[in-house]
Formats: sequence, structure tokens, C-alpha cells
Amino acid sequence: MEVSVTLWVLTIVGLAALIAVDFFIGRKPHDVSIKEAGIWTGVWIALAGLFGLGLLFFGGGEPAGEFFAGFITEKSLSVDNLFVFVLIMAKFAVPSQYQQRVLLIGVLIALILRAVFIAAGAAILASFAWVFYIFGAFLIYTAWKLIQEARADEEDEEFEENKLLKAAERRFGVADRYHGTKLWIEENGKQIMTPMLVVMLAIGTTDVLFALDSIPAIFGLTQDPYIVFTANAFALMGLRQLYFLIGGLLKKLVHLSYGLSVILGFIGVKLVLHALHESGVHVPEISIPVSLGVICSVLIVTTITSLRASKKQAEAEAETAAAGSGEASKDSVEA
Repeated sequence: MEVSVTLWVLTIVGLAALIAVDFFIGRKPHDVSIKEAGIWTGVWIALAGLFGLGLLFFGGGEPAGEFFAGFITEKSLSVDNLFVFVLIMAKFAVPSQYQQRVLLIGVLIALILRAVFIAAGAAILASFAWVFYIFGAFLIYTAWKLIQEARADEEDEEFEENKLLKAAERRFGVADRYHGTKLWIEENGKQIMTPMLVVMLAIGTTDVLFALDSIPAIFGLTQDPYIVFTANAFALMGLRQLYFLIGGLLKKLVHLSYGLSVILGFIGVKLVLHALHESGVHVPEISIPVSLGVICSVLIVTTITSLRASKKQAEAEAETAAAGSGEASKDSVEA
């Protein structure tokens, strides 16, 4: 798909305007209700849908299909980010009324860093076709690693600050408490960071780790930098509202890692097949409609099985608690 400089500029300006509106609406710190989060989650998904329909109308079915496949993939992978965001919020004890501001700026930082990753990835793929082999192998390895982590069932997870964040804290210092939405304060004649700025940086820079698998994944669906960027942008910009909407449901998505591993493994195989085809080997390539169907099917099945497993687990725990209560009452009567 040929994208002019003008279209790039208009797209970036439009996304910046949407971010500004989002910031203006959430400028006053407050607790986000389920209703508010649900409405704005719907708005961001609708905007992504309208953008995809625009691509369909002006660019045809192929770029539109690539966008929707990329958007759904990035959205599902971004849900995995929310688990880490929950850990970060708990680690820094972020007051509930400030969490939306933290997520807004943190996601904005993540979007800027991802844009750099996308530009670098597009330049590398344009010059070296063999990189598809590396991307494909990396995604297959990541898929296997996700399965191992899911089977390990690590319950005592704790967020660990990355080296960049620790260096910033040592260099500038951090206040011992939150000062509203201020990012810097003066203490003993020296400007130091507030915990608000630290947690924003934590969310933004931690997302880079997730970009290491999500960016190769979407390049496995399309090599168009414009579609890669816009799919990432729409997936990330609605992440703040999604955090408040499904925050309580995250623990119920017990099979999410398995579903994501299947998606990443599938895209990894697709990349390897594409690389072989580019090398002159006659192998079948997986089309975008097939990719979109596989991704959606895996997510639907994963969600259904997760909710069923969570329900059974809750019922088993309730029965165990009831049995324990009954035995305690019996012992009390006998005594």
C-alpha cells in the first residue's frame, strides 16, 4: 500500500488529537468506574473499526484485512501487558484516583518507543529478507516460553525495576510520597522525581519488553510500516480504559498465555514460510483471511475455556470452604 508523506502527517496529527482529547477528558484525577471504562473502550474499538473500514474503502481488502488482523493480535497481546501493569501499580502503591493519569502517560511513552522499534524493523526487513527467519524463530521460541511459564504457575509474581529506571532513581532521587499529579518537586534545594513520574516511566519502559514479541508478530502479518504503526497505536491507546474494565477479570483468564502462545507460534510459522517463499522455495503461504480466522478462533476458545476453568475452580473452593466450616461446627458441638 502506497502511503504518501501527507497521509503519514495527517494520521499522526489525528492520533495526537485523539490523545489530546483523551487527556483533556481524564485531566481531573478520579476513580474510573466500570461504566466509564466500558464506554471509552467501546469508543476506541469503534474508532479502530472505522479506520479499518477507511482502509477497505480507499486501499482495498488486503490492507484492511492486514490492519484488522494486526489490531486484534496487538490488542490480545496488550491484555498480557495488563498483568504487569497491575503488579507495577501495586509495587508503587499508586492511589486509585491517579492510576488513569499514570496509564495515559505511560502508554504514550510506550507508543513513542514502539514507533522507533517499528521504524527500525521496517528498515531492517527492507534491506535483509533473511531477518524473517530470525523473527519467525524468535516468535516460535517465545510461544514455547509462554507455555512453560503458564505451566510453572508462578503465584508470587513481583515487578522488578529495569536498569534504566534504577539509574534514573539514583541520578535524580525520588520523593517518599505522592504529591498529587506533580512529576518533580523541590526538596532541600534540589529537583527530585515523584513516585508518579517513576511509575509512568516503569509502565512505558516495561512495554518495550512486550514490543520484542509483538512487533515481530505484526510484521509476520504485514510488512507495511503504516499498517503496523496504526494497528499498534489503536491497540495501545485503548489500553488505559481496558485496564479498568477487565482489571478484575484478568485472574479469570487462566488460559490466556496458552492462547497467546498458539497465536505467536502460528505467526512464527507464517513468517518462516514467507521467508522460504522469498528465498525461492515453493511452499504454501498463509493468507490474511486465514490468519485472521485463526487468531479470532484461538481468542474465543481461550476466553471460553478460561471462564469455565475459573468457574469450576471457584465452585471447588466454595465446596472446600463449606466442608471445612461444617467440620469445625461438628467439632465444636462434640466439644
